[in-house]
Amino acid sequence: MDVVSDAIAAVRIGRPSSNRVRVSGRWCTRFAPYEGAGFHVVLEGCCWLLPDDGGPPVSLGPGDAVLLPHGTGHVIADSPADAAAVARAVPFELRPAGTLPGPAAAAAPGEVEMLCGKYRLDRSRVHPLMLELPKVVHLPNRVGLHPELRAAISLLGGELGGEPRPGACMAVPSLLDLLLVYMIRSWMAEGPGGVWSAVLGDPVAAAALRALHSDPAAPWTNDRLAAEAGVSRPTLARRFTALVGRPPMAYLTWWRLTYAATLLRDTPDPLAAIARRVGYGTPYAFSHAFSREFGTTPGRYRDAVAKAW
Repeated sequence: MDVVSDAIAAVRIGRPSSNRVRVSGRWCTRFAPYEGAGFHVVLEGCCWLLPDDGGPPVSLGPGDAVLLPHGTGHVIADSPADAAAVARAVPFELRPAGTLPGPAAAAAPGEVEMLCGKYRLDRSRVHPLMLELPKVVHLPNRVGLHPELRAAISLLGGELGGEPRPGACMAVPSLLDLLLVYMIRSWMAEGPGGVWSAVLGDPVAAAALRALHSDPAAPWTNDRLAAEAGVSRPTLARRFTALVGRPPMAYLTWWRLTYAATLLRDTPDPLAAIARRVGYGTPYAFSHAFSREFGTTPGRYRDAVAKAW
């Protein structure tokens, strides 16, 4: 897998959820802080997002998407409401039940139609690429930009409008996962030169990371990785460490154990099989390294995660 896919897979758990809603008139709805990531897509009309942390209000128009990757609490309203209006905001879960539009329905003047949803995330082991995402990722609808994101939004809106379609129970979660990938990809394309945009844009660091993520169990050495990246060992060490923030072999160890934690969480595979998949010759060697990194054994980690989720 590639780095972005692995970074998302390491934290994604469970199934995402979403709602297609329509509101009109004067309204103000609160979304509480969440141990995951939230998103909104405006299909028709205009509204405002007001973050709880005092960040600037975000104006949202038709086709705009916004991702809150750290679960920041916020309010969605018909206008940039003052503090008193925000304090009276109705929790989203308690909003009055409304009539969802059918596929052919069009929003009346003044109405706002949106997709609202959230992803469950395990924040116990987050890749630094995910940590780098800002509290609010606003992706305005601009002609010619991010066609994959626009296509996913259109498909998702169709699946969630009107009567359920055959296969919707499989289509909607898959489209929501695609939406998350496309929002992060779009942010990286538009981003203000973040660290991981620079890392993945550097041919040496990117080549080394692709190799490590493609086969973390391989017997990597600095010399072998440098050959894979097409540079000398000192060049690899200098550029990789400067960009990623840790030497190549230290990153490999960290990623192997992070990947192992994901396997412990998401699969029933025995410890011996997981040890082999992440590059450890014996379950004992794997358990020792895992305990040093996580402060607990792999078996206890798996039990704790099972109880938590």
